[in-house]
Amino acid sequence: MSEIFTVRGEDKSSQARTGILELPHGKVNTPVFMPVGTNGTVKALTTDDLADIGFQIILSNTYHLYLRPEIDVIAAAGGLHRFMNWKGNILTDSGGFQVFSLAPLRKITYEGFKFRSHIDGSSHFLTPESVVELQAVFGSDIQMQLDVCTSWGVSRKEADKALVTTYHWMERAKKTWEAKRAEGYRGELFPIVQGNFFRDLREKSSELVVNSNPRGIAIGGLSVGEPEDVFLEYLSFTAALLPKNLPRYVMGIGSPDYILAAIENGIDMFDCVFPTRNARNGNVFTREGTFSLKKADNRLDFSPIDKECSCKVCASYSRAYLRHLFKTREILCSMLASYHNLYFLNELVINARKAIEENRFQAFKKEFLLRYNGGNT
Repeated sequence: MSEIFTVRGEDKSSQARTGILELPHGKVNTPVFMPVGTNGTVKALTTDDLADIGFQIILSNTYHLYLRPEIDVIAAAGGLHRFMNWKGNILTDSGGFQVFSLAPLRKITYEGFKFRSHIDGSSHFLTPESVVELQAVFGSDIQMQLDVCTSWGVSRKEADKALVTTYHWMERAKKTWEAKRAEGYRGELFPIVQGNFFRDLREKSSELVVNSNPRGIAIGGLSVGEPEDVFLEYLSFTAALLPKNLPRYVMGIGSPDYILAAIENGIDMFDCVFPTRNARNGNVFTREGTFSLKKADNRLDFSPIDKECSCKVCASYSRAYLRHLFKTREILCSMLASYHNLYFLNELVINARKAIEENRFQAFKKEFLLRYNGGNT
């Protein structure tokens, strides 16, 4: 059994399981979707909103917080939790994905990565060690190692090079994390499996990560532009390589179909900007699939977004009103739609947990997706 994770229930017809993750700011029920608060805020929502929905852990980003407001501000505030007024747990991404997505502005070396700020063009250099130190100042309950992510379609040689660099950065990050723990820091460090879409490289990376005696493991390098069938293949393949007693985290997935696929394969944690970004663009989740608020059909539709949803938005506001807010570019539309989308995903995960505990996850997944995809699974 892991020191921080306990498996509570297992579905007999899949790898799905429920569990409890014990972290410095309280217990987290798994599987769990984590809203993304890149800049120390989940866009358009207050921390009271997040607590009201029932979230026990959210995500923030080291790269962005390092650049703005800068580490001295967060340190002076007493850490990220106090700075943003969040009493639950926080997982911080290392910035590795930003290294990947901001390719024209960076250079990766064995020592770390040099980059120019996307804000003002200033030059910076981060290492595996400094990224751990930054996240320790934040007071991150879970911090991620600095890694090198590669996109769909890269060569095997490039993928292998990224894997080797990620492994060496993991070793260096772990040494710094252990030193910080000795100084009183309580947060966890999760290493990241890479290997792109090459099975032997995934096996190699998984073995290296498992042999480092981690307390939790993240699967990186998925949902980076690959077709859905490839995503599903490598999700299943990689998850099967990891120990069952450790919490497993897949980075960057937030649609209901991908979330259910992850749960089916024994994944415990996942995050994505998708639900809040979609909300700001006027797209919301319903049990019948995604729904566009801006459609003219909504002009005189005074029904809620989803008649079966029990969130405060669906209890109080109509599709017609939300369409009006969207068309007039009122901020309230983003606030209400974001609240609903996150509530919807949290309820989906809660219901998935219940189905696992009752050993009916496969039936639950099939029934949900049949409606969500309009009769097409």
